[in-house]
Amino acid sequence: MNDIRRTILWVIFGFSMVLLWDQWQVYNGHKATFFPSPTTQQAAKATPTVGTASVPGSTANGAVPSAVPSAAAPTSPIAGAASLPGVGSPAPATSRERVELTTDVLKLVFDSEGGTLVHSEMLRHNAGLNGTGHFVLFDQSPDRVYVAQTGLIAAPSQAGAVFPTHKTGMAVAPGPRTLADGQDTLSLRFESPEVGGVKLVKTYTVQRGSYAVAVKHEVQNVGGAPVAPQLYLQLVRDGNKPPGESSFYSTFTGPAVYTDAKKFQKIEFTDIEKNKAEFEKTSPIGLTFSSR
Repeated sequence: MNDIRRTILWVIFGFSMVLLWDQWQVYNGHKATFFPSPTTQQAAKATPTVGTASVPGSTANGAVPSAVPSAAAPTSPIAGAASLPGVGSPAPATSRERVELTTDVLKLVFDSEGGTLVHSEMLRHNAGLNGTGHFVLFDQSPDRVYVAQTGLIAAPSQAGAVFPTHKTGMAVAPGPRTLADGQDTLSLRFESPEVGGVKLVKTYTVQRGSYAVAVKHEVQNVGGAPVAPQLYLQLVRDGNKPPGESSFYSTFTGPAVYTDAKKFQKIEFTDIEKNKAEFEKTSPIGLTFSSR
């Protein structure tokens, strides 16, 4: 009996060494010998999924309310928010552009449509075992969708009112785009046209040596009537696994929520698609969202 056990253990040990050697080959830029990584999934298979962001007026099952415009991928320069679902007030035409912001540790790309963060690279971190270049977190490309969007919706007391959303074209304020020597902070400002008597101003601020991206929202009432807009924030991404993930073990891919009451709660993309996501939705000190 002991001989059989030893034989089994030696077989397991030998197989483990083979797998480690195979991964060492991949780490050094060679193709995997036994389990080559599957090719990148086609963009058509990637279904964008709205993350469980903290949206005022969200339903009990965590779904984003219908008042928030859908997160469809942008296709053409926008002519204001008038042509978008749920947005009825016309806005001046705004040419659409991508704006790049670079610090010593980050390269960020923003879309003037909604002032949305659509790409982020960590300049001091490699892409991973199977990747080349820098580690990419946010991205909007044919192969991947992972963006951070914010905007305004009407409070229940003003149902039907429309305000600037993440689909509204915004003007970009002039200013430096690269953190200069001796400079510690860098800011980028977006301003929406008037929609529903309101202007939304977003200001992103990054600091030297920091991976945190601070965003400030200013709501300006430029009309003559009282307004009651509410800020929504959402992470939008597909359900694909990160590129370069190991073939021999699986890590969790999806949004997660942390509260003092229930701690770390994972949410499966399949549950979100079926409106069956269950997690703690209220907390006296707020919710912490993350997504991998």
